[in-house]
Amino acid sequence: MKRFLIEKIKRVIQTCQNIISPLCSGNGFASSLYFTFFSRDFYYEHKAILQAQRAYLKGRGIHGSSSALLRRNIHRLEKGLIMRPRRNVFALDYLTETIHVYKEVVSSSSVSETEISWAESVLQEYFSVVDCNQPTIAQAHKVYADVTAKKAKCQKAKIPYQYIDKAKHDVNYNKFMGLCLARRSTRWFINKKVEDEKINYAAAAALQAPSACNRQPYEFYMVQSQPLLSQLVKLPGGTAGFAGNIPCLIAVVGNLSYYPQARDRHVIYIDGSLASMQFMLALETLGLASCPINWPELHTLDTKVGKLLDLPHYKRVVMFIAVGYPDESGYIAYSEKKTPEDIIKKL
Repeated sequence: MKRFLIEKIKRVIQTCQNIISPLCSGNGFASSLYFTFFSRDFYYEHKAILQAQRAYLKGRGIHGSSSALLRRNIHRLEKGLIMRPRRNVFALDYLTETIHVYKEVVSSSSVSETEISWAESVLQEYFSVVDCNQPTIAQAHKVYADVTAKKAKCQKAKIPYQYIDKAKHDVNYNKFMGLCLARRSTRWFINKKVEDEKINYAAAAALQAPSACNRQPYEFYMVQSQPLLSQLVKLPGGTAGFAGNIPCLIAVVGNLSYYPQARDRHVIYIDGSLASMQFMLALETLGLASCPINWPELHTLDTKVGKLLDLPHYKRVVMFIAVGYPDESGYIAYSEKKTPEDIIKKL
């Protein structure tokens, strides 16, 4: 009887939603009201974004071993340095902010030295080509000179360079296409531990993926230990039937606190996905197979995974990736793909 009533209530609610949603869909304010009263789909995201903004302000754009603010602004300087024609005065609207965060990270014992040396190189190049008599630039240059005078000089210049000097490769289209065809979503693995070294190699390739303003707002949580592995593999709906066969699980986690504004809330998914694809292609070259696992936004699952991985609310799972040595007798789906003509729209 109780189950019957619950199902009836659900049907009534669904009927109401079907009637009201078309009426609200044409207006932004009405749409917000609809989700306020009829759906909890965005509750978790709203809370995550507000907590992320608080964390960003509290840390002043610094996140442990990295500073999203410094990375963003140094990359903006790089883009100014490569412009044609390059102006002798640019970046005035964010230069003072950049110098202040640079000074702060230099005095910090936690921020990565590789990040600091990159910032130092770009700032040195910037001040060598702009008009240092301009008041804002002159003031920033003085602070920069005072900071760098107290630290060891960067040994390697990490500044923009010409396309002709970029890294060379010997991969032609056919070889690359062969790698793409070889990387298949694999669900059957042998009972063999995945070495940390190979995950590190794959992560190094993942980190070469493009990232908005080079902030790289993601982490890869590698899980092989029990009982955590068994608890995690059962959460995504896409692991039904093979969860117990996964020897290693990677949780790709995006950090919303890398952004002070809500408009950038989707960047963790874009950057995390770009890195994940390179990660999986690299795994294939290392003899490992992989399977990306979808992670839908459901507040009940987000709460569970947050507790298991000890994530603050503003860190969101982008996806999971099953990793392991493939069982060569296991089957993989054929998964016919679309043709280029299906997706290219010439305008």
